[in-house]
Amino acid sequence: MAQIQAIGRRKTSTARVYMSKGSGKIVVNNKPMEEFFTQKANQNLVTLPLSVSGLESDYDVKVTVRGGGTTGQAGATQLGIARAILEVDPEHRIVLRENDLLTRDDRMVERKKYGQPKARKNFQFSKR
Repeated sequence: MAQIQAIGRRKTSTARVYMSKGSGKIVVNNKPMEEFFTQKANQNLVTLPLSVSGLESDYDVKVTVRGGGTTGQAGATQLGIARAILEVDPEHRIVLRENDLLTRDDRMVERKKYGQPKARKNFQFSKR
């Protein structure tokens, strides 16, 4: 079986995911997942699609992720893995959809407006 490729995005992060038959190793930017994502919450995010579909020990996952912070990168990796699982076996769509793993989280940081200190914060109003 050939390598399966998928892309996941979250905030400003983009993750390229490559899945192939193997023993269940997850490598992110040439580091083991536990070394790259040190927070347990982010590790759980990344492994969720595999555990929900029951493929934890069937595939090796190689991820190249760029941009954003660690949480955004974990979310992008999660979406990429979920999309790659669909390429492997479309029957997993129902399970992945039930766990909300196929929807891209489109929330982005709101831009800063001129004349304001931040995106929504305003300077104190003084009538006189």
